[in-house]
Amino acid sequence: QVQLVESGGGLVQPGGSLRLSCAASGFTFSSYVMNWYRQAPGKERELVAGITTTGVSINYVDSVKGRFTISRVNAKNTVYLQMNSLKPEDTAVYYCNARFGSFSSWGQGTQVTVSS
Repeated sequence: QVQLVESGGGLVQPGGSLRLSCAASGFTFSSYVMNWYRQAPGKERELVAGITTTGVSINYVDSVKGRFTISRVNAKNTVYLQMNSLKPEDTAVYYCNARFGSFSSWGQGTQVTVSS
C-alpha cells in the first residue's frame, strides 16, 4: 500500500517555527520527487516546495523563499519542511506529494495555523 503520512502541524504565533514531516511507505522513496503543497481557505492548492531524488534540485514558491526549507532523508523514507518566520498567510492545510512519471500520491494533510 502506497502511503504518505504528514505530521507536525499545529497552532503557532506569527514569527514562530514548525517542522512538518512526511513518512512514506509502499514504494521506492529514493526514486521519487517529493513535494509539499498547501491549500488555504478560499484559495487553490499551490506548490510550496519540491525536491528531487537526491536533493540536487530544490524549488520554492516565491512567498516562502528564505523562510522555508525542504529536505529529505532517503534512508528514513522521510521528507521535511522546516518553516520559520511564519506569517498568518501561511495558514493552510499542508500536503505531502510523491511523483514519478504518471504516478502521484498524496498524504491526508496537516493543518498549520499561524495566529496571535
